[in-house]
Amino acid sequence: MQSANSLLKKIVRSSVLPFAAQHGMKKDFFPLSRTLSSSLCLKQDKSCSPSEKLDLDEWKKVMKSGVQEEVGEVVSEQKELSSSAGAREILEMWRLAGRLVPENITEEQLKAFTECPSKSAQKKYLKFLYLKELYKKNDKRKMDKKRERRLETQEQAAKTDETKRNSFICLWSNSMDRAYNWRVAQSMVFGQPLVFDMSYEKDMSVREVANTVRQLVLSEGCNRRAVDPFHIHFCNLKTDSLYQKEFLKHYREAWGRLLVTATEQCYTEVFPKDKLIYLTADSPRVMKRFDHNKIYIVGSMVDKSIKTGVSLARAKRLGLETAALPLEKYLLWNTGAKNLTLDQMMQILLTLKDTGDWKKALEFVPKRKYCGFVSKPVHELKKTLNLMNTLKLGKKQEEIRKQFAKNYSKKLIQK
Repeated sequence: MQSANSLLKKIVRSSVLPFAAQHGMKKDFFPLSRTLSSSLCLKQDKSCSPSEKLDLDEWKKVMKSGVQEEVGEVVSEQKELSSSAGAREILEMWRLAGRLVPENITEEQLKAFTECPSKSAQKKYLKFLYLKELYKKNDKRKMDKKRERRLETQEQAAKTDETKRNSFICLWSNSMDRAYNWRVAQSMVFGQPLVFDMSYEKDMSVREVANTVRQLVLSEGCNRRAVDPFHIHFCNLKTDSLYQKEFLKHYREAWGRLLVTATEQCYTEVFPKDKLIYLTADSPRVMKRFDHNKIYIVGSMVDKSIKTGVSLARAKRLGLETAALPLEKYLLWNTGAKNLTLDQMMQILLTLKDTGDWKKALEFVPKRKYCGFVSKPVHELKKTLNLMNTLKLGKKQEEIRKQFAKNYSKKLIQK
């Protein structure tokens, strides 16, 4: 009996248990083995009759049928779960084998592929998807090529237009530069001189000198583009001074080719004194008209602290005639000092030289400094206002005198 038990255990361990272990059913089979061995051990001391003997063949059949049913259910579940993954693996294998398989396939298409009744139907369905994907790729490639050609044509057209425009602009700028240079060159021979006094370096800080040179550069540009430019003279310009260093920063190599006269001499040494007029806002003499035979001097100074009387004192020390712009005569001055920038002075003088109209010239004065133009001089307006005020006061005094006389006469009658 012991040999039969050991034989039965070996059969169970060698056949059923490994199979169940592969399919995750090892735990379910241990109770069966325990009950079987316990039942056999209990009966080992008893006498067994032939009818009570265990039928091993029937037991094997029962066990195999139960195991097959449970294993079949597990396999069907695993097939349902891994059908999509398996189908994708099959498609990848077919693609590597060189069959017509699409690169991208959706879940719906994959489901339709797995539901095909036969392998030939699967191949035809995959071929249909492959051709459809191929047509889409070709259409997209054609659209991309068309877009690239269109962009290339647009870029070429833009380049041609830009080159034409640039060539025209370059030609125009070159021709205008030549015309401007020719005018300035003529003014250096036949034009009216305009002097910038560069002797105020000690009265300014480094920043104020830089601002002065910037305004002088703007003035030179305005004069260069004018119809009848001045012959600009930078007098009292010392070598290695702050003025010259700032000029070299702005003009660089063009400073040597600039069509201006830069000299260390004073303007009294270059021009006769009777022709010189120093323009300063502190001058008591007001400029009435622009004189083409005179040489005007502008002080090259930008002072944030508004140092009054510096340029006037210098002109008096040199014995020169001075003049101020008639700002109060033509403008209703609002607030601020009557000092203007150098480029504004250049534009005013150029306009006066061309037209002689003070209203057109004084339009370059900043709008924040005045309220508007006047039709009459300001001193005449003041006279008329004073006259009107005296007349009003006179009428009031007569009315008060008459009223007092009436009241006084009434009081006398009552008494």
